[in-house]
Amino acid sequence: FEMVCLHLNLIEGDYFGLEFQSHHRKMAYIKCVCPGPKHTVLRFVVKFFPPDHSLLLEELTRYLFALQVRQDLASGRLTCSDASASLLVSHIIQTINIKGICLRPVLMIFICACLSFSEVTCALVNGHAEDCRGATPSPLISPMLNDTGAIRTDDEEDNRRKNCPTDNAYCIAKELLCTERTYLKDLELITVGVLDKEDCVPEALKTLLSSTYEPLHSHHTHFLQELEERLSLWEGPCSTEVKGEMQRIGDLLLKSAQELKALSGQLQMISECVFALERACVASRRLECVCREFELQKVCYIPLNVFLLSPLHRLLHYRQILDRLCKHYPPTHTDYSDCRAALDDVCELEAALRPGLEQIENYQKLLELQKDLIGVEHLAVAGRQLIRLGCLSKLSGKGLQQRMFFLFNDVLLYSTRGITSANQFTVHRQLPLHGMTIRESEDEWGVPHSFTLMVQQQSLVVAACSESEMEKWMEDLKMAVDMAEECNGLTADLLSASKDVRASEVVESEDDLCGSRTSLPRNGNNSGNTLNRGNTTAHVCWHRNTSVSMLDFSIAIENKLSGNLLRKFKNSNGWQKLWVVFTNFTLFFYKTHEDEYPLASLPLLGYSVTHAGESENIHKDHVFKLHFKSHIYYFRTESEYFFER
Repeated sequence: FEMVCLHLNLIEGDYFGLEFQSHHRKMAYIKCVCPGPKHTVLRFVVKFFPPDHSLLLEELTRYLFALQVRQDLASGRLTCSDASASLLVSHIIQTINIKGICLRPVLMIFICACLSFSEVTCALVNGHAEDCRGATPSPLISPMLNDTGAIRTDDEEDNRRKNCPTDNAYCIAKELLCTERTYLKDLELITVGVLDKEDCVPEALKTLLSSTYEPLHSHHTHFLQELEERLSLWEGPCSTEVKGEMQRIGDLLLKSAQELKALSGQLQMISECVFALERACVASRRLECVCREFELQKVCYIPLNVFLLSPLHRLLHYRQILDRLCKHYPPTHTDYSDCRAALDDVCELEAALRPGLEQIENYQKLLELQKDLIGVEHLAVAGRQLIRLGCLSKLSGKGLQQRMFFLFNDVLLYSTRGITSANQFTVHRQLPLHGMTIRESEDEWGVPHSFTLMVQQQSLVVAACSESEMEKWMEDLKMAVDMAEECNGLTADLLSASKDVRASEVVESEDDLCGSRTSLPRNGNNSGNTLNRGNTTAHVCWHRNTSVSMLDFSIAIENKLSGNLLRKFKNSNGWQKLWVVFTNFTLFFYKTHEDEYPLASLPLLGYSVTHAGESENIHKDHVFKLHFKSHIYYFRTESEYFFER
């Protein structure tokens, strides 16, 4: 098997396998850990998993979809016009050429013969060849990128790293530069994005967004230019005297902090921008659809409201950067006084904005959940706070059934994943927290990690996936019950008046039959008004059978990162350099920091991060491993500093 992969130059051998006919006369795959059958014919094949695409997992989906399109084209089963078929074939041919496989004339004749091309169709293919030239094939055939042209040799990468400064101050400055690049691109989505171009956006909202974000964008554009110049001088060859003057960023940060204090009025208006956009969407169905369609585009890799809040989140990162620099430098260092003064200014500004930030972050999460849920009304109201969301298994007469739970400071909702194109969760029931009691019930029911919720003389038995998950849920539930007791509760009836939703027994029974059928998150530029993002936190929690709290969201905001990582290929010793943005519990992968949108993403909820062990035969420094079930990825960082970060 390995020799065939090597001969065909297959980088990702996981998509292929050896197939044989079992004694039951059924085709089966050989498992690498088991001895293969003797005296039988083995076939080297693509691993086509279940025919139902909704049962496919993660990285296999797009690759198999592309193969299926090629197969349907070749067999004539794909119903489309000649023009569409020819464009698809042109892209396929271009892909083969880009991958380094020479397309011989005989092969071209074979492809045309298989497709039963007419002369017109052949002409169309040749015409599209010019349009496709230079276009790269989609790298989304796995959650990682697969371009062999991006592989760097170990010697090349090691030499490049040796030429860079290794001082911690430089690494901190490099982190600031990398994250500033990402932040500025996020700001540009607002200043030159869809809201500035659509005629359905009210003029008052356009004026508010423009007056708030354009001054911030102008400031950070200039700041990024200064950072790039300073880091270039820091890295480059020059005299010792000049290097001493250039190997610092405290003066730039102090100047930026003072200018941001002058822009505090714009920073304080960010919350109003989120509220105003939501009011405008409620008033205009068309604007709501425009925003939803914009969020489905590749360039909008996280919810739009998160982009709106990014200037407030950026202050948290400045504080962390300055705090690290102050701890790194001795008080006698030439850069210490500037860093200390800048830190004081940033902390003062952050303290003034923090109460409003906590409120608007909670409101943003409620708005995001409101889009994910079917059957609830008026979820995002003043006083309601999100505490935890995630998966638990509900015990019923039919056994354990996966449900999605949403815990607020006044109510607990539970739902299941819908099987419609909207990919939303249908709420089955709301449980008021006032008077609720919680107790462990593993011994009572014989179900591991189970506990019972008692409220209004009714009980609900649920089970977590692990003991730690059970402890998190029970702790947060008890805290939420105490909060509900103190504030007399805001709970109104959140369930929609729709008879289709209120008939919970009917919905439950239907879900019992269909609950195992889930569809995968959708990516790309969908335009349907009913579609929602399939990679929201709630959807990832559903797929990974885990949960997150509001505290987890706050920690994630403070730990945003951008920079280069080297990703190891699964079946070779090659490493691929990628630009990676870590935000919203997800790694987003780009070829370079100049790319307009991520080419792949990897949600990390449920993953564990560890050091690469000696037994894994990766003889490199600064390597960490991401692991979830059978999915394992290895990454290398440029330095010890970035490895620890």
